[in-house]
Amino acid sequence: MPRDPRIDAYIAKAAPFARPILIHLRALVHATVDGLDEAMKWGMPHFIHKGKNLAGMAAFKAHTAFILHGEGRQDEGMGGYGKIASPEELPSDADLKEAILAAKERIDTEGTATKRKAASTPPKAEIPMPPDFAAELARFQGASDTFLAWAPSHRREYLEWIVEAKRPETRAKRIAQACEWIAEGKKRNWKYEGC
Repeated sequence: MPRDPRIDAYIAKAAPFARPILIHLRALVHATVDGLDEAMKWGMPHFIHKGKNLAGMAAFKAHTAFILHGEGRQDEGMGGYGKIASPEELPSDADLKEAILAAKERIDTEGTATKRKAASTPPKAEIPMPPDFAAELARFQGASDTFLAWAPSHRREYLEWIVEAKRPETRAKRIAQACEWIAEGKKRNWKYEGC
């Protein structure tokens, strides 16, 4: 498989300590999975299997990183294998090959190298409508209907903002502002929509 000359240039520009690490990782990934494509993504060399990111690597001033999509530790530094400053800090070739093959298998069977989450988090409990907010909302024509038509997450943003107020005057001010915005059809974070 032809190598991407941009990755050759990336390795050549890396600090002297990083070059042998990057060369070794590149060779190991290719030796483990036949027919990989290479690409530069997010300014870093990546290895692509069936159009999906399998692995990536990066060089910094004092360390390198190896990103094996869906594998490795997630404790320090960029990537799943921490900050790698010398070839001796790399996991064994056997361990890396096993992890690379596991990521390849996930792409082959699931279409992604990333591990699937075991279970989704349960939805957050509904925040009860405060009576003072409901009363003020009713004073604005159509505001209650607009508010109730929104998704629970949009209603929650307003409700959390109101119930988290510590002082009564802050709460009253937030209720008044919320009612104005809702009457205009504006969600709580409308200022940031479309940014």
